[in-house]
Amino acid sequence: MRTFISLVLFLLLSSFSCTGAFAQDSDDVIRVDTDVTNLPFTAVDRQHRFLTNLQEQDLRVLEDGVPQKLFTFQRETDRPLAIAFLIDVSASQENTLPIEKAAARLFIERVIKSEKDQAAILPFTGAAYVEQNFTRDVLGLYHALERVEVALPDYVGSGKPLTGIPTGPGMKAPPIEGTTAIWEAIALTSSELLEKAAGQRRRVIILVSDGWDTSSRIAMKEAVNQVLAAEAVVYSIGIGDKKQEGVDRDSLRSIAEHTGGRAFFPKNEADMQSAFSAIEEELRTQYLIAYSSSNKKHDGTYRKIEIEVTNPDLKKERIELRHRPGYFAKRER
Repeated sequence: MRTFISLVLFLLLSSFSCTGAFAQDSDDVIRVDTDVTNLPFTAVDRQHRFLTNLQEQDLRVLEDGVPQKLFTFQRETDRPLAIAFLIDVSASQENTLPIEKAAARLFIERVIKSEKDQAAILPFTGAAYVEQNFTRDVLGLYHALERVEVALPDYVGSGKPLTGIPTGPGMKAPPIEGTTAIWEAIALTSSELLEKAAGQRRRVIILVSDGWDTSSRIAMKEAVNQVLAAEAVVYSIGIGDKKQEGVDRDSLRSIAEHTGGRAFFPKNEADMQSAFSAIEEELRTQYLIAYSSSNKKHDGTYRKIEIEVTNPDLKKERIELRHRPGYFAKRER
């Protein structure tokens, strides 16, 4: 079992980036505070093979049905990584946490080699704690992992809790230790760490949890908004104790898919190898387009984005383009 779970994070963490696929609900999209819209996307054919040779002239971008002029079209393969490990340390993870930590250490050993890549370690229960902020120091990451222990019920590490969700009269009280606030942890990691990560980076959250949120003051859709505002992506690893409640597959799948990531619930090593080979290929075939909207009104309205394939030959292939479906424009101040 230890070998199998170690393979989980090794394969996952050997490749990361962010795409932009999520549901077409306007509540689930980000609010853009600049006139520049960055839109990462991936393309697959009918056989679910990733396409690596698209050109700008093969497609067009529509915002509310109006074609937009692109000023960036590029393959994103060389951007450095900023990877935040969100590790569930609630009581339900007591039997699996040692294996998760070993797998995370294996990832760090194998992946964080570039002078540009960074990782952070954040265990969470009712709050998310920064045991190690973004760093390239591999030994520092190892030491942070060693400090991650199950909260029974109080958190026992030395990390400072992330804050930023309003509290006060008439509002929900902050979660207590011994509970699990997944959506808060994701939202605050996005807004307080990933969004502030220096430089142009591929921002990734690796969520290791059973998926059972018991105490977040915000809904999943707000966590999604924060992830997308940080131009990040969530990859979920569903690991739970069968003696407890198992894994909430629906929640883990939803948060991943709404941010352009994937969720994984491996049953054997062969499944894991297949899944993470697909992830690596996906991340190495990401595209980035950018444009300045022709609609210059700063009215806070929702703008729908579509990418259309214009190349007749590619149209016949029924290519699927994965990207976020829209954004809220900047409001005039």
